[in-house]
Amino acid sequence: MNTAPFTQLQVFLAVARLSSFSNAARELGVSTPAVSQAVRQLEAQLRVVLLTRTTRSVALTDAGRRLVEGAGPALGQAIAALAQASAQPGEVVGRVRLSVPRAAVPYVITPVLPTFRARHPRVEVEVVVEERFVDIVAEGYDAGVRLSEAIERDMVQVRLTDAFRFVVVGSPDYLARHGTPLRPEDLLRHECVTFRTGTTGAIYAWELERGRKNWRVPVRGGVVTNTSQLSVSLAEQGMGLAYAFEPMVEESLLAGRLKRVLEPYSPTVPGFFLYFPSRAQRSPALRLFVDTARELAARSA
Repeated sequence: MNTAPFTQLQVFLAVARLSSFSNAARELGVSTPAVSQAVRQLEAQLRVVLLTRTTRSVALTDAGRRLVEGAGPALGQAIAALAQASAQPGEVVGRVRLSVPRAAVPYVITPVLPTFRARHPRVEVEVVVEERFVDIVAEGYDAGVRLSEAIERDMVQVRLTDAFRFVVVGSPDYLARHGTPLRPEDLLRHECVTFRTGTTGAIYAWELERGRKNWRVPVRGGVVTNTSQLSVSLAEQGMGLAYAFEPMVEESLLAGRLKRVLEPYSPTVPGFFLYFPSRAQRSPALRLFVDTARELAARSA
């Protein structure tokens, strides 16, 4: 069997990462038919179907998933090595692609990027902001940012923030009109701005704890969103209670636009972590980003 050409493999990985022939064509600067032809040629050479196609979606087959997991990191390293060959002595060239939840951006991305780009101007950083959990290897990411409990155990983790609490908050106006919940089950009688997870599509049950006891309260309300920022904004307007991590609402709490409720039941989580597969440490660009993030996190702490 002939070795799959480098270009066809690169095209296939772009389609797999973007789940779209047209988006891959746009990223690669070629036509959509050219992308389709390259994938067909690769499938013909390998004698397997790599992608299932419908008029509305593109999905990996088992063979396609194995190819992504096996070849994706290696191709990324090869591209980085080619770019690095043109670098000056001591200079790093490459790309770092990150998956980051929106809530983490102001605390772990915005503070790091200016310093990192100033130090390493030939390293391109792509930040994909999304709430769903992703397979960073299969989807072509170098690293991700998540709460530690959402990270697989075989990943390397680098702390970016201190531990913090999740809190239930409401506006003074809302609490004056509807009363203040005193126990977790009281939330079932309140209007809550709910959150739909991008991973499962389910409405998130608010997690509370006190001592060794834990609650998962299936709150409901007239507004469902997939972003914490909107839920906090609506809570400030008196439209219901919101559930958010405490640093996000600190300014609103200090200004009196929001008040904590059920504070004795607020759970503490270890914080946000940068995570990546151990073999990704071989990427010089990622290694430099990790070093910068770790340095700035320690300075902030």
